[in-house]
Amino acid sequence: MMNLQQPEMLWFLVPLLAAGIYLIRKGAKKGLIISRMVVIALLIIALASPYNVVSKTSSSENPDIVLISDETASMELFEKQTATELYESLAANTPTSIVKLTGESTALGDAIVQYARGDNQIVIVSDGNNNQGQSLDKALEFAKETGTTVYSVIPELQVNDVSLYIRGEKTVVLNNEYQFDLILQQARDSPISCQIEMYVDDQLVRSRSYDLEDRSRTIPVTYTFNSLGAHTITARIKAAEEDKFLINNDFYKTVYVVPKPKIQLISDDTASPLANVLLNLYDTSISMELSELDNKKAVVLDNRRIDSLSESDIQKLKDYVSSGNGLYVVGGDNSYEYGNYLGSSLEQLLPVYSKASEWKGGRNVVLVLDVSMSTSAHGTHGDILGNAIAVLRNEGLRGANVGVIVFGTEGLDVSGGLVYMGIPSNVNRLEEQIASIKPAITSTTSLDQGLNIAWEWLAEGEGELDVVIISDGGIEQRYADSLKVASALTDAGVKLYYIHVRSSAPSQYDRSGTAFAQKLMDEVGGKYFPVEKEERVNIIFDELQQPDTNESIDYSAFTLIKYNPTHFITRNVNLSGNITGYNDVTPKPGADRLILTSTGKPVLTVWRYGLGRVAALSTDNGRGYGNMWSTQMYSGNNSKLTSSTMNWLIGNPQVEEGAVLEAEDTWFGTPAQLKLTMYDEGIPAIELEGKPIDLSLTGKNTYEATVDVGQVGVHYISGYPIAVNYALEYRDVGINPDLEMLIKASGGKTYTKSEAQALLLRDAREKPQKPIRENVSQKMYFILAALILFLLEVIIRRLREIKEMKEQEKRIQGIV
Repeated sequence: MMNLQQPEMLWFLVPLLAAGIYLIRKGAKKGLIISRMVVIALLIIALASPYNVVSKTSSSENPDIVLISDETASMELFEKQTATELYESLAANTPTSIVKLTGESTALGDAIVQYARGDNQIVIVSDGNNNQGQSLDKALEFAKETGTTVYSVIPELQVNDVSLYIRGEKTVVLNNEYQFDLILQQARDSPISCQIEMYVDDQLVRSRSYDLEDRSRTIPVTYTFNSLGAHTITARIKAAEEDKFLINNDFYKTVYVVPKPKIQLISDDTASPLANVLLNLYDTSISMELSELDNKKAVVLDNRRIDSLSESDIQKLKDYVSSGNGLYVVGGDNSYEYGNYLGSSLEQLLPVYSKASEWKGGRNVVLVLDVSMSTSAHGTHGDILGNAIAVLRNEGLRGANVGVIVFGTEGLDVSGGLVYMGIPSNVNRLEEQIASIKPAITSTTSLDQGLNIAWEWLAEGEGELDVVIISDGGIEQRYADSLKVASALTDAGVKLYYIHVRSSAPSQYDRSGTAFAQKLMDEVGGKYFPVEKEERVNIIFDELQQPDTNESIDYSAFTLIKYNPTHFITRNVNLSGNITGYNDVTPKPGADRLILTSTGKPVLTVWRYGLGRVAALSTDNGRGYGNMWSTQMYSGNNSKLTSSTMNWLIGNPQVEEGAVLEAEDTWFGTPAQLKLTMYDEGIPAIELEGKPIDLSLTGKNTYEATVDVGQVGVHYISGYPIAVNYALEYRDVGINPDLEMLIKASGGKTYTKSEAQALLLRDAREKPQKPIRENVSQKMYFILAALILFLLEVIIRRLREIKEMKEQEKRIQGIV
């Protein structure tokens, strides 16, 4: 099929046709006019740039390879000649070009996007720590979509390095416990001891030694500031062993301490545990009804009946929350279903309906994965991980709690306990953790060690309890011990599933030829699923049994469970304990359930309303007029749940008056982003160490600026602190732990230097040939046709003239 790049040129055919008809009617030679019209028409079509789309197949015998060599500062920890030697090896056998990244920033994602053409393949020699421009995952996704395969080569680590940084909020409330994290990282994964000193405003507040067992460690730290304004936290680390860079051993964190935000508690129970927490942490005014809200950051309704609020009160709350403030509705025997909230205008604000939620059941599943040396030796490791991910995606696990354990010689917790699967981010995180699991270097396959951890997790569990073992079946060495633990699990009501990835290993079978995995399941009453390599299992989990709705379930206590452990409210709260009563509510679509009872009943549910936030606590204030449903929620570490909920509702605790400046700390070479909000009339003006800063109006009373603050250290913009730390290039040291997983997900492979020299070109050649659609221009054919036609017309006309001249000469000679 013919296509045109400039079809508008065909409009010139209209005047051509009109001119030809006109000349013919005027008596011009018809043949000549038609001939010239056809010639000009062919030239017009050529001007329209005709083309055909042709499908070609790219050749993989000599693939076009672009080698991206990361030679930025962080790569000084690795062998330097890896990229050069690999380039020489590849260039001798296939077309290869090399691109070098240098400096104190790594724009690896940008480089991949730039060189991914679809008809080539990319090899990156890098630590995979991308810290500028396009993110690595999106760049690899782009390369995959274009048809470019990306491989990674891991250079050998030559020297270790240790880095330190602080993670925490910038704005801090006066006399409130401020929690932040010290993040320690190292390039190697072997144990190392580090000495850390922490200073607040140049005063030493902590000095102690920490052991860094793996690549990273997060140390939670709390501190209470008792004076307003700017403060600086400084942390210094000193490693007991080799440490290449010293620049990343010091870190500055600036905070700005503000007065306690004002909130209003509407309650007639001023001595409740809830009221005590609020009075201690915030500037709390208590009343029986809504009062002036203009200077309040949040409102707490404590066990209020719907008739205690007028329609104008509720409308005032809606406007208040919509404009960016917070509302906390606490339950009890006068609220929610007991307070006639159902169908009310107040309920429109809430993330829950005041009616009983459907029973969701409960399923707790533990995946126990074999990572012993035999799984690598017999090529089953990838299939074990693939089947584990397939189980995670099983429809029967929606809403379940799932944990992942691996076992070789010993059992290890991978997931950090049971994780709720109703949140996509949790599912993705577990999949990433599974995909990054490496085979163990020990030969013993100790299934019993993995099952022991599963026993600890499920011993006190309620609802449906399942353990899914995924292994190559070589469990004969510890069969008796494994049988003992498996029997204890089944006796406790746990259902066992065994996915046996079969291989050529003889250790899978006993003398009768029966697989040890099948034998184990037969003895304990479990289910056995044999699968071949590259096959994925589809487990049909038993349907959860709903309780008899006529049966009165009387529990003395309901265990609290973190339903979403990654939310701002719950991520730093170590929740434990029970409640003895609750309001029966149903979360609305779009709401986020954070805390549940062990029976699946919502306890803390949140959502956004307009620009503001609303939290619904469907249990009481800890005293409840003698009922005391939730006393444990306001004691010990559990009391942090109230403060974290209020902090989330409050958002920015800054007082909204005068001029308020906001800016995060930054890294050397990375400009700081400033935001100035003018709550009072006046001319906005800020300066950096005596020099004025140009501001741009970006919204109502809002101004922004991008500023290169300066050298490493603490700087002040009109009294507001900003820390500049070492260049971001030095923060993440060693190989990016997600690199191999990201490369694999995009269709590539990861190699060591020696593996790359031996296998990379072979793998690149074995990549499936890709069909390529090319536009082939056809304009030259029309130009040639016009030229040939014109020449033929001229030649024919000339021949006729010559013939006529000869005939005329003969006639003249005849007359003479």
